[in-house]
Order: sequence, then structure tokens, then C-alpha cells
Amino acid sequence: MPTDLASSRKRSSALGSRADLTAHLAGLGSEMGAEHYMLLAVVNDRDRSDARVIASNWVYDAIQLIGFRQLAAIALSRFSTPPGLSCLSLITANAPDLGGVLDGETARLLQVLGHTELFCLKLHVGRQRYYLLLSSSRSGTIDPARLAAAHLPLCYALSTAPDLLASASLVDPLTDRERECMFWVSEGKTTDDIGVILSVSSNTANGYIANAIQKLGSSNRAMAMATAIRSGVI
Repeated sequence: MPTDLASSRKRSSALGSRADLTAHLAGLGSEMGAEHYMLLAVVNDRDRSDARVIASNWVYDAIQLIGFRQLAAIALSRFSTPPGLSCLSLITANAPDLGGVLDGETARLLQVLGHTELFCLKLHVGRQRYYLLLSSSRSGTIDPARLAAAHLPLCYALSTAPDLLASASLVDPLTDRERECMFWVSEGKTTDDIGVILSVSSNTANGYIANAIQKLGSSNRAMAMATAIRSGVI
């Protein structure tokens, strides 16, 4: 059994929690010479695609500055490599000559935030597709050949925990009203304020918020708000 595959299977045997998944991806990133990693799911909604962050060591402000739509655009671009092909690097300094994947301002932001070179692996996990971004502050730190060799073992490792990935990616469970209410909660509005904004009673607004808290698997508004923001729901 190849060393990379054996190592991956050994690590994946303990993928029973979000902590295990994070440790697995952090270990892989370190082995590949990447400083940053981000595991994404992409959800298509009408005329737009948004990313759901499953696991990441990016600084939270960096995710907010780049935006979920831009992350989805990178994942769905020609730089996203399926298993079995040579990995393409996305050098942010080459923007805007990247086929419209990044504009100059976003590319500059990525550089400032320590993402000078990025690789994106398209991961086949059963019928689902996920995307792993690996990046470094310096070009040439990540070896494309090693990354390609680790690609299939990573798909295998993730295939051992499909339920964990599905729950972590959090395909948007909220109705439009519930999402609107959570957005205004994140803006610091009270239930009475939200009722006025949405032209509903305070009891109705509170009901929407309670439903959202339950659907997001949270115990209070603050936890639900953090989960919704982190997952790109609002």
C-alpha cells in the first residue's frame, strides 16, 4: 500500500467528529507545505453560487473580506483540479490575467492576508463534491506533485465520514423569513425592531428566530448567529 494512502487511512480511522476532521486537514496541509487550508461545499441558489465553510484555519476576517461568493468562484474555476490530474496553482500576483477568477482588489487582499499561491482540489465523496483550498504566503512552497499524490487518499479519507461532512456543510435549512430574521439579529436588532422591519408582530418574528435556532442546532441566538455566519447562511 502506498505510503500516502496508508497514512491517510490511518488518520481517517478516527474521523468521528469535527475536531478529528480539522486535525486531519491540518495535518495534510502541514505535510504539503501549506500554511492555510479550507474545506468547502458549494451550494447553488438560483443565479448564484455560495460557499459553505466546513473546516478552515483562515482568519475569520479574511473569510469575510474575500466573501463566500468569491470562494465559490475559486472552487468552481478552471484552477479546481479533479482527482488524477496535475494540480494547477493560482498565483494571486497574476491577477487580473486569471480568466476573471479574481479581480485585482481581491487578489491584493489575498496576498496581504497570506494567500499568495493557492491550490484547489476537487474532492469526490460519493455523489457529493467538496473543495479543498491549500495556500501559502510564498510561491513554490507547496509541491504540486505531492499534492496530486495525496488527492485520491484524501477523497478516500473523507468518504469514511459522509454524514459528518453533510452536517458540517449545512446546506441552508432556513426559510427566507427565518434567514431575514437571523440577518437582523446579527445586525443587533431586537425582536420588536425586526417585527417593525418585516411588518410582522413581535411574536411572529420571535417564532421565526426560534425556528432558526432549532434548525441550526443551537441553544441560543448568539450561537445560532455565529453558526449561520460561519456557514454562509447569512
